[in-house]
Amino acid sequence: MLVFSTCWNSHRHQDGEEMIDEILSLGFDHVELSHGIKLSLLPGIMRAVEAGKVRVAGVHNYFPAPIDEVGDAPDSRPFTADLPQVRSKAIELTKKSIEQGASLGAGYIVLHMGTVEPLVKRTDTTRLQTMAREGLVGTEEFARTKGEFVRRRNRLAPVYVERAREAIRQLLPHASEFGVKLGIEGRSHYEQIPSEDEMADLMREFAEEPFVGYWHDFGHIQRKHNLLLLNHEQFIRSISPHLIGGHVNDVKWPARDHQVPLIGGGVPFERLLPFFPAGVPLVWELSGRAAAEDILTARELWESRFPQTLQ
Repeated sequence: MLVFSTCWNSHRHQDGEEMIDEILSLGFDHVELSHGIKLSLLPGIMRAVEAGKVRVAGVHNYFPAPIDEVGDAPDSRPFTADLPQVRSKAIELTKKSIEQGASLGAGYIVLHMGTVEPLVKRTDTTRLQTMAREGLVGTEEFARTKGEFVRRRNRLAPVYVERAREAIRQLLPHASEFGVKLGIEGRSHYEQIPSEDEMADLMREFAEEPFVGYWHDFGHIQRKHNLLLLNHEQFIRSISPHLIGGHVNDVKWPARDHQVPLIGGGVPFERLLPFFPAGVPLVWELSGRAAAEDILTARELWESRFPQTLQ
């Protein structure tokens, strides 16, 4: 099922129905209401839903954006924060997002879990990206830099993974009550929680819970693949039983994600899509800079290459 994220155009609109209409013009009739949705857009969104114009497949935490938030900042209140009051606020806001999403028909909520707090500035991943742009991938210098980073990160990570685990436990009853699945998203920076090994552990732990699953982001994971932090195809094959959906976007080497798929990026969709269960939402999550003409072209290409994803 193809879905389109409002992250592409929510910042350009003052009326939620006009925002939806622009997405409908691209040929999509299901949307994901992304983080960054202003409260003022909700009335128009509700009109569009009630009129049967569009269906809301899911939402992205936090939805709508907290009224005290400056700009679009979905990571400002992480579940892994060192401050207990921040963690509590994250749970509170997420429960409200679940309720609001459910009222619009959402079947899932995408969650960013957080970061290894001492590494929150993400300078190590940024350093690897710079080295990749300089053509150093595969060199001893790159391997040494990456190895030191990975060891440091993984030494610090357990306490933050446990906080993410506890957040899932706290949110599960609410998710179950409102019929909204928790989609734990794979992230773009290795400093973030969970890593792919940690994600696999979490998915095994919650395997019997129907309201928890893995949310794949093609761009995020390709970025890590480009830095030799994992193998994209091997990872998605291993995590496939837990997949409940994904964000579709492409990557220009090495780390410019949220690009229009199939137009000049490096994500091998043809090798990755077979690992997705039939019928799960595939959400086009694109940069606001993406041109509507390119999206229309890519949609046509996608339909011809991957007709199985349209059902």
